[in-house]
Amino acid sequence: MFVIAALTDLADGYYARKYGVITGFGKFMDPLADKILVSSALISFIALKYVSPVPVILIVGREFTITGLRLLAAYKGVVIPPSWGAKLKTVLQMSAVGLVMGYISLIVTLQHFESPALSLFQFNYNLYFNILFWIIAVITVWSGIDYIVKYFYMIKTVLK
Repeated sequence: MFVIAALTDLADGYYARKYGVITGFGKFMDPLADKILVSSALISFIALKYVSPVPVILIVGREFTITGLRLLAAYKGVVIPPSWGAKLKTVLQMSAVGLVMGYISLIVTLQHFESPALSLFQFNYNLYFNILFWIIAVITVWSGIDYIVKYFYMIKTVLK
């Protein structure tokens, strides 16, 4: 289901740009849907002990922070389009989530069929997944800082 949702998200964005049907609603809702999709998967990875909570907290925290900034901007009549860095972090997050889900599916399938190939895929996945998600957390936080710097003037108006 996750892969289908991620692929339809890519197709939706491609066709919206190709045919010029980009709307303010789409610019707001598409990134929000991405955040919900990725955040729910990441939180489940913590529960299943596939990933450490710290990079996930950084990723999800950035997502909530930037969603709040987008809501503030929308209230002020400003649409914040996704930046290049945000698009990169989305692709990386969805790819990594797909990779982890693929690994989980492979292990479960091999266990179900009592396959001798199971031993080939039993390694310290936590180390590799954590390194991967720490890299993604850094890119995610960096893209969030970029938004905050660009749109700090809006944040200042609320703090007054």
